[in-house]
Amino acid sequence: MGIFGRRKRNQAADDHVDVEQPVPDADAELDADDTEDTLGSGTEGPYDVAEAPDDGVPRMDLGSIRVPVPNGSQVQVEMDQSSGTVRAVHVVTAAGQVTVSAYAAPRSGGLWREVSAELAEQLRSDGARVSLGRGEWGMEISAIVGEVALRFIGVDGPRWMLRGVIAGPQSEAAGAPDVLRSIMRGTVVDRGQAPMPVRTPLQITLPEAIASHIKGRQAPPQQAQQPQQTQAQR
Repeated sequence: MGIFGRRKRNQAADDHVDVEQPVPDADAELDADDTEDTLGSGTEGPYDVAEAPDDGVPRMDLGSIRVPVPNGSQVQVEMDQSSGTVRAVHVVTAAGQVTVSAYAAPRSGGLWREVSAELAEQLRSDGARVSLGRGEWGMEISAIVGEVALRFIGVDGPRWMLRGVIAGPQSEAAGAPDVLRSIMRGTVVDRGQAPMPVRTPLQITLPEAIASHIKGRQAPPQQAQQPQQTQAQR
């Protein structure tokens, strides 16, 4: 399905790290037209690293992107154990699972306009119910896949494009886009200066604490095999 396709998750190949934070008021409603940023990061983002604000907002540093994590959310890291690389980092909120990714884009911009049309067509081909609308950064895509409601949003920046998606139950579909917008609005993108082909995903690197936690979880099964191998040699 291309760089914006929906990937079927292979549970056996994934490793997840959860970071728990205080649970927000589950009854609070979010107005999709409300421009107030629930993360407190202002309304001018997402930001290029050269213009990143010193606003005191805590952000999870993933190398190419720095993502604010709302109170009450969990962070899940999706790993490909066969290659040891990070597939994606998800922010799980009460409204749904948010995934934000950055890609190399042309200096002229306009990449989201191009790929959003491709994504909408791909979703329709997969049997999803798709509708298009206008948001604060341009085209937004809504899709229904089974019982799951999806909202895709893209933002064109200087030589980068930021894409976000929130996936959650249809009962949360009204408020979910505003949660996604708030997270994207507070995100900082660090593309780097190296030349790279358009649409290349910007590399994700994990914070040391999370990387160490994943390494620690992977170690016990390897250690557990050693006594069995020693016994077999006797």
